[in-house]
Amino acid sequence: MTAPKRPSRKPVAEPAGDSPQVITDARAMRALAHPLRVALLEVMRRDGEITATRAAELLDESPGNMSWHLQTLAKYGFLEETGEGHGRSRPWRIANPSRQSFETGLADPEVAAAGEALERTFADRAYGQLREWWSRRLTYPAKWRRAAFMSNSVLYLTAAELTALMEETNAIYARYKDREKRPAGALPVRLYAHGHPVAPTPSGN
Repeated sequence: MTAPKRPSRKPVAEPAGDSPQVITDARAMRALAHPLRVALLEVMRRDGEITATRAAELLDESPGNMSWHLQTLAKYGFLEETGEGHGRSRPWRIANPSRQSFETGLADPEVAAAGEALERTFADRAYGQLREWWSRRLTYPAKWRRAAFMSNSVLYLTAAELTALMEETNAIYARYKDREKRPAGALPVRLYAHGHPVAPTPSGN
């Protein structure tokens, strides 16, 4: 979600009740702005520690390629080794499990360019998963097809109101993130929202 006239923040993970780790380093943003690395971090957020061999199986890549991506993410502080195993069988884990946000709207051109590339990578993945849902939704029970939704609105808001809407939306997501027990019948669900100004009509509306 991008709020006007302030740095936009793209959350990677949002456990409830903790302060976010705010990242402003353009190099770290560029390192993460790769579809495979975003997919790799998502797998690790869901399944925990992973080896290059296991990552290759899950993401249909070679172990050597996944080892390089794991090391790149570690170089910029996203991952770390567990200290066990060796070679491509050594496990990696998320280095900082707390919520992360990226300040992508800063005035620095280098940070702005890196932030745009990162946000584009996140958006492309989200919409890719939406297209996958469209192609497979008939394989899901009717209750899931009815529950899935899209929302598209144009509202007239101030910058402060858009900020409040962002915070309220994140608070709703956070209520479901750290439940101690997963409910019976629960499935992983992709939730993605963004809000930004659009160009006014010729009449100013």
